[in-house]
Amino acid sequence: MRLQRRKFLQFAAAAAAAPAFPRFGTAQTYPSRPITMIVPFPAGGPTDIAGRVLAERMRVSLGQPIIIENVSGADGSVGTSRAAHARPDGFTIELGIRGTHVLNGAFYSLPYDVWNDFAPISPLVVAPTVLFAKKTMPANDLRELIAWLKANPNKALAGNFAAGGRLLMARFQKETGTRFALVPYRGSAPAMQDLVTGQIDMLLDGPVQLPLVRAGSIKAYVVGGKMRSALAPDIPTGGETGLPVLSNFSTWFGLFGPKGTPKDIIDKLNAAAVEALADPAVRSRLVDFGMEIFPREKQTPEALGALVQADAEEWLPLIKEFGIKVE
Repeated sequence: MRLQRRKFLQFAAAAAAAPAFPRFGTAQTYPSRPITMIVPFPAGGPTDIAGRVLAERMRVSLGQPIIIENVSGADGSVGTSRAAHARPDGFTIELGIRGTHVLNGAFYSLPYDVWNDFAPISPLVVAPTVLFAKKTMPANDLRELIAWLKANPNKALAGNFAAGGRLLMARFQKETGTRFALVPYRGSAPAMQDLVTGQIDMLLDGPVQLPLVRAGSIKAYVVGGKMRSALAPDIPTGGETGLPVLSNFSTWFGLFGPKGTPKDIIDKLNAAAVEALADPAVRSRLVDFGMEIFPREKQTPEALGALVQADAEEWLPLIKEFGIKVE
């Protein structure tokens, strides 16, 4: 399960070394037409929102529109596969997350190599994971929720739309001694819709959904990470609750291109992303959605490659330990 050092070096080199592929364009002429950004989840979820906010600003730097294409399915691997097999000319990029670019490599037999078939462009933002529940859930806090789940084994339904959520829910059950079923979804938006209507009982999702808590449509019990969210300062953190599984888990978002994308084009896309992340209006919108922007020194292709490497070394052994399978 452990990512080999040789594979990582090949992956990181995709962004830094001159590709063996014929050069489809140069930074002087690129881009000459609109760019497609594949978002491997349905519209309306955190990944889609981050992509649209960034795409809107990146078009200013690039001089061409960036068209969002939502391609969902199989924990995001359907859209990620399309990005992996796209022509490496800079006109197809993808907004990926830990699940699509690390965890799916352990869950699925994929028609592409998660670690070696992409050229990293830049890390973008990080969002904490929040444990939500339907508004009629009788528990008022995390302690009461765990007690209710223990008293009602296998009665609760938890929505799941990404590999990271499956791993977290498995660890949550092991650490709390609870049992419940996972219901697969194609993305955050349809899962949240079913939570609001009470079709499922729980869901791990991003802070972008916290306004629904303020509106009384759903409940929230804990925010992953070490700092409370400015969107819901009254909700405790995983560290405060003493639950290890939720004490430091968050979702990162990063831009990738297909392997072989020319370095000068990667550099131009990176520069556009960096400029977008520095824009006060963009920063304000992302913060409003509960997202934290990576520090400027981390907004590099090499930093994204290193992030994938570190995540693989941390999380893939846990998947093997817990014996998590795709149902």
